[in-house]
Amino acid sequence: MEARSIDIKETVLASKKLSAADCPGITEAASTLVAMKGKKVESFDLKNGLSDEAKTAMLGPTGNLRAPTLKIGKTVLVGFNDAVFEEHFS
Repeated sequence: MEARSIDIKETVLASKKLSAADCPGITEAASTLVAMKGKKVESFDLKNGLSDEAKTAMLGPTGNLRAPTLKIGKTVLVGFNDAVFEEHFS
């Protein structure tokens, strides 16, 4: 994040495990979710709420929220993909 000069407003330690129950709160004010798992990138429209498919895309194999998770305006980014980050932070 520092390499891209991103101002971090809140950091949650990895020791605080966030699960599927936390997903609705994270996406509450968002209209778009972008979930990234390596080269796989999925976008979800959240205007009608958080679908089960979107919630599943937010979680890693252990059932915890993937990292990093960022809120940028009305978009939530979960996971990492260099091309997507370049798009949102260039």
